[in-house]
Amino acid sequence: MSSYDVVLVGNATVDNFLWIQDENKHFRMDEATRELCIKMGDKSLIEKAYFLVGGNAANVSVGLSRLGFKTAVVAEIGEDEFAQKIINSLSAEGVSDEFLRKNPNTSTSFSVIINYKGDRVILEEKVEKEHKYFFEGTETKWIYLTSVGDNWIDAYEKVIDFVKQKGVNLAFNPGVAQLDAGGEIIQDVLRNCSILFVNKEEAEIISGIKNVDNIDYETYLRKLLIELKTKCPGVVVITDGAKGSSMIDKNDEVHFHKPSEVASLERTGAGDSFASGFLGAVLSEKDYKTAMEWGTLNSASVITEVGSQSGLLRKDEIEQKSEHKND
Repeated sequence: MSSYDVVLVGNATVDNFLWIQDENKHFRMDEATRELCIKMGDKSLIEKAYFLVGGNAANVSVGLSRLGFKTAVVAEIGEDEFAQKIINSLSAEGVSDEFLRKNPNTSTSFSVIINYKGDRVILEEKVEKEHKYFFEGTETKWIYLTSVGDNWIDAYEKVIDFVKQKGVNLAFNPGVAQLDAGGEIIQDVLRNCSILFVNKEEAEIISGIKNVDNIDYETYLRKLLIELKTKCPGVVVITDGAKGSSMIDKNDEVHFHKPSEVASLERTGAGDSFASGFLGAVLSEKDYKTAMEWGTLNSASVITEVGSQSGLLRKDEIEQKSEHKND
């Protein structure tokens, strides 16, 4: 029987990053509307193109593997050359592909990320998948559940049944599709998760709260965290990009953490890297304040490089950075 520290249920993709020079005359940014403009039929040289493995479950699995934990990804891929790239990449990172399901009737998920003038546009191929996952014959300490696409309900129900039957810990990072759909299945996941990872916009969807009264930022985040705690009995973490992160712990104490000051090159995977750093600290039996620190350091490292995995830290690196910062 297979045994893991964390089994991660979600997506594994191939991402094509296109790097556009700021001075490229074929591209134009409308600063007022934040629209990227290019002429139909035009042809342009770009600065750089990267083909990298991504996807929420793959990203967090690699992050945790680099921190010294045994991980496996539960995801559906095709039987094409992109699928093999994912398998090879995960294998090189020590991540098990035991539960990767190859579906000959579909293609591997593919995205194009256009980076221009410090911002990005993500074009994601819509691929119909069955998400018929099978991981019941495994032993794990944690399940990490995240977005899995359109046909997600069966996969979510299998995860909840597994968590209840095995009594394992559940970390949950929902996708917008799941939150928009809502329903009892999402409420059941929230009731059974030990750690909830959301960004501020996702927190607002779950809580039904908006800052219509324009109260100060920390007071508003505290309000969001307290409301989310009524739906999720575990630890709740909210990330908000360059504004940092906040958390309400098991004792209902609220904590805030400022982001690391780094020059961001590309922000894809920032949330996933935070989650892997935070969960890695929890698995290392660190306190939750240290977990926020590890999440922040991991995220800061990732956004200084292209892609969602290149900058993920190893355990000795994150411990050294944490110790140096607290000196």
